[in-house]
Amino acid sequence: MRTALLQICSSDHPEENLRTVKAMMAEAAAGGAGFVLTPEVTNCLSTSRSHQQDVLCLEEDDPTLAGLRDTAARLGVWLSIGSLALKTRDADGRFANRQFLITPEGEIAARYDKIHMFDVAVSETETYRESAGYRPGDRAVVTRTPFGVLGLSICYDVRFPQLYRRLAQAGAQILTVPAAFSPATGAAHWHSLLKARAIETGCYVLAAAQTGSHRLSRGKPRSTYGHALAISPWGEVLSDSEQEVGIRFVDLNLNDVDKARARIPSLTHDREFDGP
Repeated sequence: MRTALLQICSSDHPEENLRTVKAMMAEAAAGGAGFVLTPEVTNCLSTSRSHQQDVLCLEEDDPTLAGLRDTAARLGVWLSIGSLALKTRDADGRFANRQFLITPEGEIAARYDKIHMFDVAVSETETYRESAGYRPGDRAVVTRTPFGVLGLSICYDVRFPQLYRRLAQAGAQILTVPAAFSPATGAAHWHSLLKARAIETGCYVLAAAQTGSHRLSRGKPRSTYGHALAISPWGEVLSDSEQEVGIRFVDLNLNDVDKARARIPSLTHDREFDGP
């Protein structure tokens, strides 16, 4: 399966981002991709809760989801929408950070809500409190497709290896890790974390990414690290988008999953132990 990882620089205007992604999907399909992946918060990257309240929608009303489903069907491609920021009916008003897998017929094959919230103080000037605006998910998701078994995750999840081990042991051969990673933590940890998740599981890791300085109409400025990556089941970097907006193509061969797991069958070597 030829895959296409999209690296974009979303604004906080969903209609602009939709136009951008639809055009890139068409380019990816013209390049032979049968599976296209977009990054986290494809529809709206924002640091303003009030702006999000103004522009975000419930899943059933979201124009980005509808538009990308239609585009996937028109192009006949599988699509991983890395995530959409969506309103929910929760009493506390928090949003969902939700990934979608879309079939070539435009149907929703799977949904995944980000489990781990990015609540960190990277430095004295860079802090994040994702859980203040987004409610965490509580369910890991593995889904079967004609080209392989996918395990879904989003961004900060990558720091929790137990999630990926569970996904791989449930059958996942390809792991999606769409992201809007901080430049500071990205430079320090992004490549190492993604390579580790591939090596530990013997899976392909596909990580579409946000990049650059984002044009925001309200709220604090925001930049992201970029470097959309594809990692082989043996931990090799197959593609690195650096910091450029654009598309990278990668051909997947699931025989490489079998070979990596045969060489290091650690997924079958769990043991119970006591302590600490």
